Amino acid sequence: MPYVENRIVHDADSHLMELTDCLDDFLDARTRAAYDELPKVKAWPRDGDLVKKSNAVQDDPAFREGAIDNILLRKDYAALGAFRKQDRPAALDALGFSSQLIFTTWCLGNFGLDDTRPDLAYTMAEAHNRMMVDFCSVDRRFLATAYVPLADFEGAIQTARKAIARGAKALMIPSVCPKGHSPSHIAFEPLWAMAQEAGLPIVFHVGGEEKINPAYFNNGLPKVKDFHGGEENFTSVSYMPIPHSVMTTMVALIFDGVLDRHPKLKFGAIELGASWVPGWMRNMDSAAQAFIKNEDRLKKLSLKPSEYVRRQVRATPYPHEDVGWIIANAGEEVALFSSDFPHVEGGRNPLKRFNESLANTPARAVERFYCDNFIDLMGEGLAADLRRPAHASAA
Repeated sequence: MPYVENRIVHDADSHLMELTDCLDDFLDARTRAAYDELPKVKAWPRDGDLVKKSNAVQDDPAFREGAIDNILLRKDYAALGAFRKQDRPAALDALGFSSQLIFTTWCLGNFGLDDTRPDLAYTMAEAHNRMMVDFCSVDRRFLATAYVPLADFEGAIQTARKAIARGAKALMIPSVCPKGHSPSHIAFEPLWAMAQEAGLPIVFHVGGEEKINPAYFNNGLPKVKDFHGGEENFTSVSYMPIPHSVMTTMVALIFDGVLDRHPKLKFGAIELGASWVPGWMRNMDSAAQAFIKNEDRLKKLSLKPSEYVRRQVRATPYPHEDVGWIIANAGEEVALFSSDFPHVEGGRNPLKRFNESLANTPARAVERFYCDNFIDLMGEGLAADLRRPAHASAA
């Protein structure tokens, strides 16, 4: 019996749990040597125990026998289909989702290369994109995300063009501002036009934002445990600024007219929460009203900033957020479901938590949250026959 029954649910956030040798088949010898020298790779050597241990666990017949029954209980590398593409269709069947947008884990942030090594950034992004398309090639329900660094105008355009040609279904860009130019720079117009013509969304994902100043953790008090129980990941304080970068980047894109010039282009803020969205929408409207007298770019906009959001921007709430409140205050067009499978942050029963906060939400808005807003976001990236499969509809 699948986790989801009698409802069409599309998953806007799931992950490949790459092993540290994940890019080997997609890099030439010279780039592999450079990859081995990256600080992140050297801190977690590729010749360590992770590959052997993870494969040993997944090869154990007794462990595999319980994979379906524990589909939402086993997390990260222990989850079925976490890094073996041949296992992922069975995992999706067990979950009962009609499709999954799949992101990287190990490669999130592109190893910090966008600002430090723009030349290597595009080579590594290209390897990542080929890896993601290859992983998702086993099942049409898997929708591969391709990463497009914004460090260089022509590099971004060429990387996006190759990714679309290879079959990527969404283009992921960093939410942090590139060095030296805005993400709304007019030189990126071919990128937005290309995505709109292909009917594919531009997406942001946690990991591509500006990180919190570490000085905030030097408070003279004992260290607190992070979300995963350790001391090296995010805590309640570092959680708070996670959406700040995407808020600013989307403001630039909206105020500089990108969404106005490309009215069919969709943007997704994935695993960045959504409680910030209603206030952010109102704040943009207030800013536009305050500055429109002296800013020609604001005078040229055909809609209020908040109206662009409802038309073209989608966001995934975390399971602990009050989705009913978000929908009531942002509009039923904006929020969409995500599981974060197989990451710990997604929880062991996301459907239950979301349903509880949606108890007083109109049925039409609930349907949009689980299904229609994802279809709208993905456009041509989601095949027509996968959008509302008959077997997943309510009996």
